Amino acid sequence: MVIASIDLKDGHVVQLKNGKDLVLQRDDADKLIQEFDRYGEVAVIDLDAAMGHVDAKGNTVNTPLLKSLLRKGNVRTGGGVRSVKRARELVSLGAEKVIVGSAAWNAGRKEGESLLNVSFLEELAAAIGKQRIIISVDAINGKIAVKGWTESLPVSLIEGAKEAEKYCSELLFTCVEKEGCMGGTDMEMVSSLRQSVSCRVVAAGGVSSVEEVASLEKLGCDVQLGMALYTGKVRLDDCFVSCVNWEKAGGLVPVIVQSPAREVLMLGFVNEEALRKSFETGKMTFFSRTKGRLWTKGETSSHFLNLVKVRADCDRDTILATAVPVGGVCHTGSWNCFSSEADEASSMERLYATIADRFANPKPGRYTATLNDKRVREKVMEEAEELTEAEGHDELVWEAADLLYFVGVLMYKGGVSWQDVYDELDRRHKEK
Repeated sequence: MVIASIDLKDGHVVQLKNGKDLVLQRDDADKLIQEFDRYGEVAVIDLDAAMGHVDAKGNTVNTPLLKSLLRKGNVRTGGGVRSVKRARELVSLGAEKVIVGSAAWNAGRKEGESLLNVSFLEELAAAIGKQRIIISVDAINGKIAVKGWTESLPVSLIEGAKEAEKYCSELLFTCVEKEGCMGGTDMEMVSSLRQSVSCRVVAAGGVSSVEEVASLEKLGCDVQLGMALYTGKVRLDDCFVSCVNWEKAGGLVPVIVQSPAREVLMLGFVNEEALRKSFETGKMTFFSRTKGRLWTKGETSSHFLNLVKVRADCDRDTILATAVPVGGVCHTGSWNCFSSEADEASSMERLYATIADRFANPKPGRYTATLNDKRVREKVMEEAEELTEAEGHDELVWEAADLLYFVGVLMYKGGVSWQDVYDELDRRHKEK
């Protein structure tokens, strides 16, 4: 699959040729990550940090933008990660994986010493887990490149990769000579790397066509794309379709559809045409095995499934789609195909959506829309006191429900979502 790259330099989104020459510059990072996350993971790279342009606290001009992007998708990040403290901070801020480059290597090693900075990598694995570590095995003329690609080590790519995989869950290989040139990557070198290690391998640098992405997928490698996406030479929807293992699935791939709250809604099947139509229209379209044709969910009931994003499983023969349901999903009228309930299950998100609707569409006699800032804060304090004084199971449940309702109103009026709260709780958990 493809991992779209957002490279940051001087506070902008950029693409560089050979890691140094500016080719393009943009200032729409939020739009880009929303688009990229629809089809897979996103890599956010701080190039200034990679080049050592940091302040006393380890921050760069890109840091505010980087932090704002980390919770907006399935994001991995890298560039100048030289300490365990920095890696832990990035994970706590939302990074799913951390890419380590120069700090992983023992650049000044003497004869007989390890190729890698073993003490650092062992401490890093203990702090954030090996599964969250990606080690860059960038290469210039087949030799490991470090320090923002300004220096090469007297170590071959394959030799370095075999040692590096002991301390990470995947390797990110960039062929520096090909980076940003869109002339194709070094397939022979990628193939040799894939055969030499057992961990996940992501190839970057020069990939310039959907056909090349598909070829790398068949080798068992993912692809990190930058320039080809920004110039429009390659489209992410085409890449996703090309990476699905249609042959193994017999032409029909099962699609599990879940709500944004991760509630499973239904299971359907797609062929290539149905998947492409889902991408084109933004509404989940399947291949009906009963009718023998394409079928857009909601075409008769208007209960559409509005597509948010897709992910393929590790074998590329099953797809997980996240979609926003419009009404009940099941043909029986049930909210999903695995229960008989007519409505969405209660959750903080459902409560929040109801509160938002009450303010957006106020009706006479409705209480919610009458709550101003002063009154809702008074009610939060009042209900909190009543909860602390509640006795017995039922009274605690009742008062807790009251408090959560008013907290939800206060959050809505302040522009805070429950996901924001979940993210903060996650940050605190990972910070410890």
